[in-house]
Amino acid sequence: MTKRLPLSTVVAESLSAKIRSRQLAPGAQLPTEAELCAEYDVSRTVIREAVARLRSDGMVVPHQGRGMFVSEMPTPRNFSIPDEALKTLPETIALLELRLSVEVEAAGLCAERRTEAEAEAIRALMEQVDAQHADPFAVQIHYDYDFHLAIAKAARNEFIHGFLSYLKPMIVPRYQLGYVVAPGRKDTYYARIHNEHKAIVDAIEKRDSSGARRAMRKHLHNSLERVRGLAQASGVETTDAEQKAAAEALFAELKPRVTAKR
Repeated sequence: MTKRLPLSTVVAESLSAKIRSRQLAPGAQLPTEAELCAEYDVSRTVIREAVARLRSDGMVVPHQGRGMFVSEMPTPRNFSIPDEALKTLPETIALLELRLSVEVEAAGLCAERRTEAEAEAIRALMEQVDAQHADPFAVQIHYDYDFHLAIAKAARNEFIHGFLSYLKPMIVPRYQLGYVVAPGRKDTYYARIHNEHKAIVDAIEKRDSSGARRAMRKHLHNSLERVRGLAQASGVETTDAEQKAAAEALFAELKPRVTAKR
């Protein structure tokens, strides 16, 4: 029996065909979610997943407050991800969700507790990391992890910093950035990440804990969206069972330390 494609894939492929045929020309705005829902007779969730896939492929780009637009030079990517990497996509998504829940609060605590020297060091590290516009296939997708660790350290909670340090070797070496960013769009991508980083650092320097949390949430949510787009484009579905199995394997070495009472 032929396996039916997910509705999001059907919609994404239809929109992709319109972009390639220039029915949706470069620079054109995509129809609204409501219009796409009506056209394809699907839910908003399906439309969002389809658009996320197109965005991951570099075919559409967001314009702040205006919506999604067809890239001026759409360059759909052809790539091959090793099977062993594909198998870890559900685990990677789960880890990013975990990071989001922890690091949003870490950014807020950092804004409240950091010293002047730490704020200066965080900005300096950001500038150093963001100045390296390497080939996306030569760097890891989470190349900025040390920047995130510096924020966690200045949050003055050793459990947060220790936990994120523990996750580093599990998260960072997963995928090359080139799997989600076309080489021809790398400068635009790096500029966007720098703006996200700068919003976090600006809030930390102002001791604006709410602003730091919002900026960190936006930054990590965008990262999560890119990896989800990669999973969707690769036909990898994330299930509760897969995430549970991944978590059990990931933390198998962490055994409860129970001291017997006499």
